[in-house]
Amino acid sequence: MDIEKRIQELRDRLKYILDIFGPDENANVAMLEAKLGEYVAREPGLAKQEAIRQLETLEELFKFLEKKLERELTPMNKVRIVRHPQRICLKDILENVYDNYTEIGGQDDYSIDPSMLIARAYITRRRGKKVHNQAVMVIGQEKGHGQEFRNGGSVKPWGNAKALHYMKVAETENIPIHTYIFTPGSYPIEDYPGAAQQIAKNLYEMAGLKVPIVAVISEGGSGGAEAIGLADTRIMMSHGYYSVISPEGAAAIEGRLRGGQRAEAKLIEHCAQQLKITADDNRANGYIDWKINEPELGARPEHYDFFRKLRKSVISSTDEIVLNVSGLRLFRSIALKRHKGADVYVRWSLNSRAKERLLWTRYMKFRRMAQHAYLDKRHWFSRGSEWTGELFSSLYSYFRYDLFGKQHKKVTELAEDVHAEMQVVVGRSTRLWNAIVSRLSFGKVKKDVDKAGLTSLSVWDDGAQNSGKWQYVSPQAKLDRAVPCPNAAVHGCLDQWAPDLFGEWAGVCSFCGHHFPMEYQWYLHNIFDPGSIYELFTEIESTNPLKFEGFDLKLDEAKRKTGHKCGCMTFEARIEGTTVMVAMFMGAFRGGSVGAAEGEKFIRAMERARKKQLPFLSYVHGTAGIRIQEGVNGVIQMPRCTMAVRRYTEAGGLYLVLYDTNSYAGPVASFLGCSPYQFAVRSANIGFAGPGVIKETTGLDIPPNYHNAFQALSRGHIQGIWDRREIRGNLVQSLQTMGGRNLYYR
Repeated sequence: MDIEKRIQELRDRLKYILDIFGPDENANVAMLEAKLGEYVAREPGLAKQEAIRQLETLEELFKFLEKKLERELTPMNKVRIVRHPQRICLKDILENVYDNYTEIGGQDDYSIDPSMLIARAYITRRRGKKVHNQAVMVIGQEKGHGQEFRNGGSVKPWGNAKALHYMKVAETENIPIHTYIFTPGSYPIEDYPGAAQQIAKNLYEMAGLKVPIVAVISEGGSGGAEAIGLADTRIMMSHGYYSVISPEGAAAIEGRLRGGQRAEAKLIEHCAQQLKITADDNRANGYIDWKINEPELGARPEHYDFFRKLRKSVISSTDEIVLNVSGLRLFRSIALKRHKGADVYVRWSLNSRAKERLLWTRYMKFRRMAQHAYLDKRHWFSRGSEWTGELFSSLYSYFRYDLFGKQHKKVTELAEDVHAEMQVVVGRSTRLWNAIVSRLSFGKVKKDVDKAGLTSLSVWDDGAQNSGKWQYVSPQAKLDRAVPCPNAAVHGCLDQWAPDLFGEWAGVCSFCGHHFPMEYQWYLHNIFDPGSIYELFTEIESTNPLKFEGFDLKLDEAKRKTGHKCGCMTFEARIEGTTVMVAMFMGAFRGGSVGAAEGEKFIRAMERARKKQLPFLSYVHGTAGIRIQEGVNGVIQMPRCTMAVRRYTEAGGLYLVLYDTNSYAGPVASFLGCSPYQFAVRSANIGFAGPGVIKETTGLDIPPNYHNAFQALSRGHIQGIWDRREIRGNLVQSLQTMGGRNLYYR
């Protein structure tokens, strides 16, 4: 029986190896398969001692070749490892890394979303005779070992909402958060709260959580990973992957596949290599802090040494985060840095000053990321001049707004309170005097209505609207032809003459109100005051940081076609005399996709708006999501830009987002979707994933107009729908009625 058991173990190991290497031809795998088959065939005819001796030789061969295969692993092999049912899961980690835990927020399939697991856990640490039980909130995607109800770790919006709820609980209890990322990506569904909007909310809130956060990545798929991945320390398992998109998804895009077509294995392997998805790649680019080495061919539940290593890693990481922001830390910090997992005691709760330092450290950590992934060809003198200007600007902002501004605000508030109190006293005295005069009939008291006290904000300013005399007319207006409306079959719209439709009517159907796509130049010249646009950060240029094959030519074509160096145009402009900061994502540049250059320009513009106390407008002429050819250099812009947004809004800034045409994926699931004031132009589409991706991922056919702006409005994802011809007036109204009182024009 012992021999049979050992043979079965070898069969299981061989099957695991075959699953990992898939269709790839490998001489070592073929040798193992042949040797095991030969032994099984002759084992019944062997004496027991000889059978055991040959079995031991075969087991040694397995060990030797497994080590050899480990060195041959490709990025796609590692993708298969993390997807394998034998891969360790979060339940395994809870059982072997933590000393005690209680699952909360539902259990197994009796949960609002079984793919998101939450546990209140404890780590026990001995210091001499004393035992310290340190509490921690554990949050992560749970794939299980082939459990169908777990949905492969693909979390639905309410699963991410559950995760955020218990993150806030951890903040209330002042305990650290450990997140474990085991997901190929979020489940693409728009039902409330919506996949994109919930991820954006998670990122926004995580940016401000005042407790240490440690993230451990096994399988990190784009937005699904970012939903719980914004952490002070990010650790990655050596056989894991972290990517903007799956290799199969990248191959489908690169191969221009349609209608459920499958990419060739060779193309998938090539894309996996190009995307730089491994732990070593991400460590080299600075997107993880360090990696944990796994056993040969990946960690499985029986690898108890790996769990001990993981335990030391999460403990020492939490210790380091706390010590980096604490007061008395010198010798313990040195001990931890010299000896990972050193036996030192660190109290994991933070005081108020340490919490503020933690937020600043977290912001700067992500701010420094992706600096290598865009071009800045300026001379060192120009950069030095910009740095000097930024320094003086920061000092000016501090003295004007933080130092004197706060005192001025206090004096103003005191004056308003005194004035309000005096009004009460004067009002009562006046009413008493009027009553006396009226009773004695000395005269009639005149009752006037103070018309000046009535607000005028609700009165529509007709002058703010344009009567059709636009500063810029679309080149489409030069076409001498009739244009049919796509809603003609439903609303009976007649064909319209192009010069009228794209000229006076601004691309809006005069029958049903359908908005035809217009160039981003139309908005530049017809929304903002003439001659008021001052473009900023023009030196930032998109590049090809991963040397993705053929992408340099595509970038050059986009730059030539648009006249811009990247897909985001940042500028200051005026609307009815009010200065605003604008980030415009141009659909004409690579579909408005966001990479390192676009993210950097957005962050710089947001920082400038914060310093100058300007309102901020993100106009999305269209975005196809994160630029996949930049890999993690692109996806890291989701937390980077969201943290900049949070810093700006917490300073009291007004952040407006206006969607046009089609806006999907990562940007909507982060720095766009976290705005409290989101609007859309009629006929815009907004969502997490397009119809094709949803079909491919879920197998479901979505209904017509699933991503339409009116659907987004009904779900609460946006706050209003605007007519293109009324955008200027609506923006004027928004600038007058929204945002905090600290804005310069208030």
